[in-house]
Amino acid sequence: MKIKYLLYILILLSQFTFAQLTQTVKGKVVDKVTGIGLPGVIVQLKNTLNLNTTADNNGNYKLLNVPVGRQSFLFTYTGYKPIPVSDVIVTSGKELIINIEMEESTIAMDEVEIKASKDTDVVNTMQQMNMKTFSIEETERYAGSRQDPARMAQNFAGVQGTNDSRNDIVIRGNSPAGLLWRLDDIDIPNPNHFAVAGSAGGPTAIINNKYLANSEFYTGAFPANYGNALGGVFDLKMRNGNNEKHERTFQFGILGTELSLEGPLNKKKGSSYLINYRYSTLNLLSFLNIKLGTSAIPQYQDGAFRFNFPTQKAGVFSFSGIGGASTIKIILSKINSRPKELYGDQTRDQYFDSKMGFTTLNNVYALNSRTVMKTSLAYGVQTLDVSHFLVLRNKNYMPNDTLPKILGYNFYEGKITLAWYIKSKLNAKNSIKTGFFANRIAVNFFDEVKINSLYDTIAKTIQDKPYKTRINTQTNFYLIQPYISFVHKFNEQLSFNTGVFSQYLSLNNKATIEPRISVRYQFKRNQVLSLAYGLHSQMQATYLYFAVPDSIVNNATLIYNTNKKLSNKDLDFTKSQHVVLGYDYFITNYFKIKTEVYYQYLWNVPVYVVPSSVSTINRGATFNRFFPMYTMQNNGTGYNYGLELTLEKLFHKHYYFMFSGSLYDSKYTGSNGKVANTDFNGNYMLNALGGLEFVIGKNKKDILSFSTKFTYGGGKRYSPVNIAKSNAIMDVVAQDDKVNTLQFPAYNRLDLRISYKINGKKVGTEIALDFVNLLNTKNILALSYAPDPSNIQADPLVKNYQLGFLPLFYVKFDF
Repeated sequence: MKIKYLLYILILLSQFTFAQLTQTVKGKVVDKVTGIGLPGVIVQLKNTLNLNTTADNNGNYKLLNVPVGRQSFLFTYTGYKPIPVSDVIVTSGKELIINIEMEESTIAMDEVEIKASKDTDVVNTMQQMNMKTFSIEETERYAGSRQDPARMAQNFAGVQGTNDSRNDIVIRGNSPAGLLWRLDDIDIPNPNHFAVAGSAGGPTAIINNKYLANSEFYTGAFPANYGNALGGVFDLKMRNGNNEKHERTFQFGILGTELSLEGPLNKKKGSSYLINYRYSTLNLLSFLNIKLGTSAIPQYQDGAFRFNFPTQKAGVFSFSGIGGASTIKIILSKINSRPKELYGDQTRDQYFDSKMGFTTLNNVYALNSRTVMKTSLAYGVQTLDVSHFLVLRNKNYMPNDTLPKILGYNFYEGKITLAWYIKSKLNAKNSIKTGFFANRIAVNFFDEVKINSLYDTIAKTIQDKPYKTRINTQTNFYLIQPYISFVHKFNEQLSFNTGVFSQYLSLNNKATIEPRISVRYQFKRNQVLSLAYGLHSQMQATYLYFAVPDSIVNNATLIYNTNKKLSNKDLDFTKSQHVVLGYDYFITNYFKIKTEVYYQYLWNVPVYVVPSSVSTINRGATFNRFFPMYTMQNNGTGYNYGLELTLEKLFHKHYYFMFSGSLYDSKYTGSNGKVANTDFNGNYMLNALGGLEFVIGKNKKDILSFSTKFTYGGGKRYSPVNIAKSNAIMDVVAQDDKVNTLQFPAYNRLDLRISYKINGKKVGTEIALDFVNLLNTKNILALSYAPDPSNIQADPLVKNYQLGFLPLFYVKFDF
């Protein structure tokens, strides 16, 4: 009998212990168009009657005592379409904040009754075409993403992910430089460490998922509030800190050691702070004299902050920013024997320093219950400081003691932006948004180089050579970008979005007017057809306007540019027309098929005035900057077309999977009149990924997850090399009439991720292992110029291989 009572007490205690592992779920529910809070929204935990709450007068809600683990919620409100939020993870370490945008229905809707049933199994099918809304959890869930939003986006159909060394986003055959990065409604500089001018990617992201909210990724034919981009848009949102509870996150891993702090500044007023800082773990280990096997240790650090101040009469003020600094020293002059595998340029010591920063002050003010105005003042900056020294070697590969400097450049580009918009929901069927970006761009560019050949072997002679100045300018100019967009819903099934974006560049008085339109037709409850068209334009990489070409055209005659004329200053915007037809089909509530077919035509692409295959359409995916030898003109063209397919099982019942595939063609025409493959024409790209989750532990409160990804894509394009010209400048020079006629073998990579989440009473812990390129596949990246000093007549070209097997890990604590 005593044993029976003892067992009964133990069962009660275990249930009590389990009941204590709960968490608060809260957030704000707003109208999708205006962003104004919706009072009275009902928030329900799936399959329960007692766990529900109602949003207050400002749209804020709080749901207490939600069990940890995977949970699903339903948001309902009279006159609005219900919003399901399925299978989000609730942990013990931090409160879960879910902010929701609800869309008003065009038909009258009755009061919704709360039922503990499968009513919560509805799925939101209202996602816009060409756009993928992703959660921050997805940057951690997908194998190989490395907690980087850019690498996560490479899983989507139409996006190439075949370069292990960089996170460039190549969309539908476009240059990655055609991507627009935006944070909190403002265009920002390239948010990556070790970024070079004219690029939009890099090896390591400055952006950190710890402070991001759910964000949007567009793959073309994007709406009229976006511009100055040809390929796509990454529209990132920064979240507010918890305005009621102080919380902390500490993470230690191979890619960085970081600390995040957030909490209330004034609980009564609802103000909050959010601060994040990360430092390179490899550099931290080197400070501790831990040998890492290389002297080229990437040193980087980055951080972010956001302060949010709601007021009673003046709207909501916020002050936020991100920034990063990165340095690397690649010292090859200390190497005394020729490596078996060569990576990159072996003839130089390189010193690279880059910095990026962005900050913005915002005010959001509701003029009435249907109209909102936002005003922002922002500053973004990017700087580069780089030096190269030539390493001369004898036949035994021993370096010369004298290292003549052959390259040095300092780049500064800063932008002050005043942004304003007003958006109004005229009624349930019509809404309008109009605004502008006024950008003042200031630049200070300097670059000088010494051109050396393979046969320049005397250090003193090289030191005495004069520098060639490729750019030397300090100026400022304006980029003005007004826009207007209008959305009309004919009914619940049919809607269209139209608008116009415009740009004016004061540097050369060039201007564009760009119409956009899209139509969406939900002809069945689970099937949608969509069609979108957009005319888009993009200014050239800023430094290109001020680069000094070697030769210019004067009176139809090619002459040497002795007066250092900036003949590329009048280059126009590159333009494109993009049309996309899409079809979405939800086979079940959690399994969908999405397919899109597209065609994009590009023109006004800068090419040389002399016959050549050189085109800026191929720039932006390497660590090298492009400096034109000749005057350029906007006579180049290009086109991209393809078919994309996505099969996706959304995360539900502890597993997910996704298959994304693309078949495409990407061509261009230079000033030589020949049609050629672009650098990004791999022709096909396939991703297969999936994951499985197990609830384990004594009280089934911990989660063990496995996920994997297999990537298979067309190999990178390359060209036969003109060896004589390559020797003359000690760099790879393609045969101009055979550009991109060759292709490396197909790229393939298998990744595996294992994570374990532990929910303690007050601390949430996650341990994660990422195995990148699990099979150690040798994928070729490029050809590089690396002559052998012992035999300079030998083939100077070597194949550079991408990352081999790379194990990564991190451990994270939320408390």
